[in-house]
Amino acid sequence: MRQIRLMIIRPETPEDTAAIRTLTDAAFVGVEHSSQTEGAIVDALRAADALTLSLVAEQDGSIIGHVSFSPVLINGEDTGWFGLGPVSVSPSLQRGGVGSMLIKEGLDRLATHGAQGCVVLGDPDYYGRFGFRSDHALRYGDVPPDYFQSLVLGGELATGEVTYHAGFEATT
Repeated sequence: MRQIRLMIIRPETPEDTAAIRTLTDAAFVGVEHSSQTEGAIVDALRAADALTLSLVAEQDGSIIGHVSFSPVLINGEDTGWFGLGPVSVSPSLQRGGVGSMLIKEGLDRLATHGAQGCVVLGDPDYYGRFGFRSDHALRYGDVPPDYFQSLVLGGELATGEVTYHAGFEATT
């Protein structure tokens, strides 16, 4: 018989910072399209007070997953849209639903707080499960359109060029 263990999803606290960095660094080791800077990105967003929503998944007192959402600009303006990511799950628990639960909870919380939409850069098959779609009305540099996706949470689809927070340029 399989035992189901309780997992709690909650906002990060200052005490979680080191565990989130360790988890994020470990989660992206060997990932094909990773620059290995995801931990630095989360730290930079936090330092700039640009983590609009930062949730952790906790099990047995340990952080096993993390998701962050930060504001994005569209055509240089704040339009109530956010970027999803990075999403990190403990390597031993990846592909077990932790990341999906974090993303769903985060999107629900953004929508409840009046967010207009969310964008993500990633695998269309994975993020499509949450309602993200490639839409050429929103662009992100020279990224292939299929991998840059959007989800309307309130209002209408925005159009134009998306700019992520400068924290995404973090390298250490």
